[in-house]
Amino acid sequence: MIPRYTPPEMGYLWSDQQRYETWLRVEIAAARAMAAHGVIPADAARDIAERGKVEAARVDEIERETRHDVIAFTTAVAEHVGPSARWLHFGMTSSDVLDTALALQMRGACDLVLQDLCALMRAVAARAHEHRRTPMIGRTHGVHAEPMTFGLKLALWHAELERDRQRLLRAREAVSVGKLSGAVGTYAHLAPEIERAVCDELGLTPAPVASQVVQRDRHAELASALAITGASLETFAVEVRGLQKTEIGEVAEPFARGQKGSSAMPHKRNPIGCEQITGLARLLRSNAMAALENVALWHERDISHSSVERVILPDSFAVLDHMLRRFTGIVRDLVVDPGRMRENLDRSRGVVFSGSVLLALASRGVSREDAYVMVQRNAMRSHDEGAEFRSLLHADPDVTAVLSGDEIDRAFDVEAQLRHVDTIFERVFGSGAAAGAPAPGGASAATPAGAAAPAPSEAAR
Repeated sequence: MIPRYTPPEMGYLWSDQQRYETWLRVEIAAARAMAAHGVIPADAARDIAERGKVEAARVDEIERETRHDVIAFTTAVAEHVGPSARWLHFGMTSSDVLDTALALQMRGACDLVLQDLCALMRAVAARAHEHRRTPMIGRTHGVHAEPMTFGLKLALWHAELERDRQRLLRAREAVSVGKLSGAVGTYAHLAPEIERAVCDELGLTPAPVASQVVQRDRHAELASALAITGASLETFAVEVRGLQKTEIGEVAEPFARGQKGSSAMPHKRNPIGCEQITGLARLLRSNAMAALENVALWHERDISHSSVERVILPDSFAVLDHMLRRFTGIVRDLVVDPGRMRENLDRSRGVVFSGSVLLALASRGVSREDAYVMVQRNAMRSHDEGAEFRSLLHADPDVTAVLSGDEIDRAFDVEAQLRHVDTIFERVFGSGAAAGAPAPGGASAATPAGAAAPAPSEAAR
């Protein structure tokens, strides 16, 4: 069996040297399978496995003459293997190696991204529980709506990240596919049993049917999953940016000692990390569009997709890897100001409880239309005159004819509006979440929400 190893960091995984070494792993697995089925001599397979090695610089040197990367690769490997190299790449077409090896690289990259994503989920869960009962104003259309908690905002992030994780797991499975079916997918020179043996050794699933290549809808699914995850991070980053505005000031990115915010204005503390994440999400979306355009190829194959994939796949994984790591640091050290949150909650002079007053009137027999008119006119007066909404209600004879002073006051109870927070946390984080700690098997565990992320050592089996 080919040795299992822990995948390298993202940059090396997509390096030229690693790409060629992955091609060699496919060639070694193919030689062993062919020898086991009597297609090539057993000693030739042994020579390829034991002597085969590759240096990126040598492949590049040969490719400058051949103008064909796979031929340059096989020539470079043959220099080490010797006479048995005539059985190297026997009966195979270039895409048998390229697409099967690419599946290994994409799977390994998925594993690294999933590790990063789980780390972010744990950070978000920890801060969510920390601020489970920290009241703040919720905003719709950018305008004060009703009270919520900062922990609920973070719980919403966590739930979205879990969906991103599931999408990435599904995409990982979709691209973990190999093929050795030849130039047009007919197995003209190698039997399906050899493909099965190779894929089994590499931990891949044989493509049920292929042309010369594995179909690119699989790769588009992966690029889309990466882009959607990036869009989630952008959503969270934009929220932090909005809440860090001077006039809001409820949260702020961490600002290190000695850090500078502006060359001209020494007072500046800008949300540069979240702005970077917002920008990088655009790259992921554009790369996903390119992946979608790669799906349509001429007949059994052209190479219009090849040059695109050499850019968008390494770049998308590297970009998302960076985004996840950076935002995890932002979340862990995010500066939260509960006092400012409460100040902003009170800033609208109580009009954010208008819905509760409306329901109280309706429950006492007032038609919804009449109740709405009574509440709205007092809310508008509060806006226009700067008066306290509750005081206006106490002074309105139409309202007090229906509701007592205590009943009006009860409509302004923040805790009553937040009474179901624990239930929501239990839905998101599992049993025990209401007690204030992440649940076992939830975001505090190595793999959030139950389903296990692939072990790092499986990335390049």
